[in-house]
Amino acid sequence: MSKHSLAIEGIHPEAQESLLHLGQRIRAQRIARGWTIKQMAERLYCSQNTYRSIEMGKPTASLGVMASALWLFGQVDTLNTVAPIPIEAVTVKRVRARKNMGQGRLISEAERDF
Repeated sequence: MSKHSLAIEGIHPEAQESLLHLGQRIRAQRIARGWTIKQMAERLYCSQNTYRSIEMGKPTASLGVMASALWLFGQVDTLNTVAPIPIEAVTVKRVRARKNMGQGRLISEAERDF
């Protein structure tokens, strides 16, 4: 039985195309090494159908298996270029509220030091 969700059914065409191209690149790497789908599935500890779904660019394919396939081809570091962290996010420091801080409480002198 296939997976159904609004996130998968509503995938943007550009995102779907990117998955398709990633699957084609993974397929090309497999063929260049002379490996069969069965051999790839065995190396990745997944079923042949799971591996086929990766090559077909299906949005339900496991990201973990895709990452393992890239690792097998010596290209897992390419994942580090996906969605780089904006410089603004690096400079912003998240602050968590203390558990005992209630709303309407006055700010102490120690909390003013920033």
